[in-house]
Amino acid sequence: MKAPRETDFAYQAVYRYLAQLIDEPVNDARVRLPSLRQLAERLNVSISTIQYAYALLEKEGRVYSVAKSGYFAQPVPAANTLYSGNDLLESLYVNARRPGMLVLSTDDPAMLQPIDSPLLLLERELLRQYPRQPQTHSQPCGELELRRALAARYTTSPLRCWHADDVYIGADLRGVLEILIAVLALKGATVVVESPCDWGILRLLETASVRVIEWPVMVDGGLDHDLLEELLEVEPVRLVMVSSSLNMPRGSLASDDNRDAIAQLLRQHDCWVLENDCYAELGFEPGGLRFRDLLAPERLIVFSTFEKIMGPEAPFGYLLSRHLGVELQRHFLLRAFRLSAIRQKAIARLYGNGRIDQHLQLLRRRLKDGKVQMIQLLQERLVDTVRFVEPQGGATVWVRPVRRVDVRQVFQRLLKQQVVVAPGELFSLQGLHAQHLRLSHSVGNEQELAHALGLLADALRMESMG
Repeated sequence: MKAPRETDFAYQAVYRYLAQLIDEPVNDARVRLPSLRQLAERLNVSISTIQYAYALLEKEGRVYSVAKSGYFAQPVPAANTLYSGNDLLESLYVNARRPGMLVLSTDDPAMLQPIDSPLLLLERELLRQYPRQPQTHSQPCGELELRRALAARYTTSPLRCWHADDVYIGADLRGVLEILIAVLALKGATVVVESPCDWGILRLLETASVRVIEWPVMVDGGLDHDLLEELLEVEPVRLVMVSSSLNMPRGSLASDDNRDAIAQLLRQHDCWVLENDCYAELGFEPGGLRFRDLLAPERLIVFSTFEKIMGPEAPFGYLLSRHLGVELQRHFLLRAFRLSAIRQKAIARLYGNGRIDQHLQLLRRRLKDGKVQMIQLLQERLVDTVRFVEPQGGATVWVRPVRRVDVRQVFQRLLKQQVVVAPGELFSLQGLHAQHLRLSHSVGNEQELAHALGLLADALRMESMG
């Protein structure tokens, strides 16, 4: 294998090596891939690094594992045509899984600084301490040790304190939010959502027949106080969903004064406040007010996931609520999430020994370096073509073409060049952000990124000329 540059990470090199193996032309018969040990010896890296690369490919649907047999490549038909359906999100997902595509639409910040090695090492140690035996008691809301660790992390004062009984952990974020929708009886109810918003959350609300009113973030990154006041006065709003600090995908931050004014307004109205905390730890400069610092816990619910900061090895979602305990416990019990107690214990130990905070310092640094590189490339390659919001955190950049174009056509042009971007309309249910794109700076190397941005510039120019 060609030696990676110093700026590359081992798992990225392994990932590219495996991707090339998968993309080699074969028939439709299943192709067995090298074992973890074989690859570790062949590439001179740790088994955990190989395991992480395989986990990413498995998440993308490009490989699958068979118990006691190993990993296999998903067969790819010879006629690998573009998806031509009308669902833009489905088109993005299908094409992102095609071999050879540069997926510039992804949002996996943890890829830049994986924490799988210490996590798996702790897990092995815990397996020796807790040999497998019949479980003496059920913990349907998650492992108590991890719930205690999260409660301690979110506690900031005697008034804004959390306990293990206030924390609920599920297999993934979607499952946790589905339970919350049921407990709050949001079907048919009106929910105000900060926009742009993660497409997974929007699709979930839409599927659950929730009436969503979008609350667009202003150009300067602030939240529109007057618009929210009007909505709260004229609409039967059951819940308002806000970002705890960092709005993604814009990567922007509202000022502390603006956030405080919104909190004062929310305190005057009888509605639930749902704080999206998935990206709060990924701001380049930690600190600043969050809504849970400004609102009493009585009407506040917080949700988040470990995946954005730890990667696919920690897919669990969780929420914090000091109320609705009986109903939340009942629904978590009925859902019967199958969670690895040892994996949860390992995550709790990473919080307890300070390893998560060390990891976050390195991850923020990597993300900031990636942002600087991406901004420089945008200024070099698309200076007269796009405007962008300089992100204050995360792994993506929110861009807008200077001239009005059909972004869907730009998306299709780039697919033919084997590049996948995320059109802005995916982050809205009401047609907002159709003149925007979300681009990732956490994929590929500098040459691949520069090439992809050059293709984007060409596609925008061709589309603007008509």
